[in-house]
Amino acid sequence: MVRSPRATLTGAIARPRSIDLGLAIVIISAVCSAGFLLTEVGQLAALDQQVRQFESFGADVSDETYTRLRGWTPYRPAISTAIILVGWPVAWLAVAGLLKAAADRAGLGLPRRSDGTPAQRRVTFAQVLTVVVHASAIFAVQSLVAAPVNYARESIGGATSLSMVMPGFGDSTFPARLLGAVDVFVLWWVALVAMGFGILYGTRTLPVARWLLGAYAAGAVVLALTQALRGGI
Repeated sequence: MVRSPRATLTGAIARPRSIDLGLAIVIISAVCSAGFLLTEVGQLAALDQQVRQFESFGADVSDETYTRLRGWTPYRPAISTAIILVGWPVAWLAVAGLLKAAADRAGLGLPRRSDGTPAQRRVTFAQVLTVVVHASAIFAVQSLVAAPVNYARESIGGATSLSMVMPGFGDSTFPARLLGAVDVFVLWWVALVAMGFGILYGTRTLPVARWLLGAYAAGAVVLALTQALRGGI
């Protein structure tokens, strides 16, 4: 998926299969996440993140609350692992279902041949799921990259966001929050999904990418605005 994504997606679509790759993705990601949270740096970073989340909602973190949050420290690696092992496959199924429904509603239910005529075979849910899972292989790469970066930063989150590659704004400014809400690997995933849909439905990749990027950008703007309103722009 990194060196030859089009050829990989074309082969995967011809022989839809998601279980093996899906297992590899969640195992790699879970090991990286749990491994980081088992370190003292990871435990302190997770605790600090929870405190900041409480404060962002206007809650006062008392000594009692802090002690209670700290008591969850030994369980965070297991919780993170469970979320990845269970939550990611559920998310893949949901995303594949939503994308297939949107494509069918847009009239893309029948793939097109190179001459523009509709083919006889309909795109199946298994093929859409295969595209989503294969595109998600880059999230395993993200986990391998983010773990050492988070350890060096002694922080959780934002290790692969645009704010890391485009610094220069104050942490509390709206541009900084917006860049922090956009992840480089999610943008990569969107591009791969768009490419897969282009292959599946015999359409151009760019229009699909625009639609997906538009939805992601809208979500990032809403998140950044929410954070800005809570903390003050």
